[in-house]
Amino acid sequence: MARTVAYWITTGVVALMLLGSLSYLTGNEQVVSGFAKAGYPQHLRIVLGIVKPAAAIVLLLPGLALLKEWAYAGVTFAWVMAFISAYALGEPAQIWVMPLALLALLIVSYVTRPPSRRSTARRPVPS
Repeated sequence: MARTVAYWITTGVVALMLLGSLSYLTGNEQVVSGFAKAGYPQHLRIVLGIVKPAAAIVLLLPGLALLKEWAYAGVTFAWVMAFISAYALGEPAQIWVMPLALLALLIVSYVTRPPSRRSTARRPVPS
């Protein structure tokens, strides 16, 4: 029971944060200037504004186990790079620690997910 509660709480928080990335698509001045300050092209903002909310939806929907693995991996890469970028830019700790905190929640979500949301690896049968 505790495992299920941990899964749904962490997955819910992660999904809400990912859905918040829809703001990347609005041209919000803070988001645009943040990407510019980091030296990222603005088209990356658009791509992330689409794929992060898509990952949230995949994580919340039943089934799609293999796609969930990709979503977990993609979000991991995005948040690791967000941490590295913020830290390298000399941002204050409250900025660069956020991706690490979200990454910790993502790891808990991944580890506690029920068997129905796991991909079963198929090994080739030796001939």
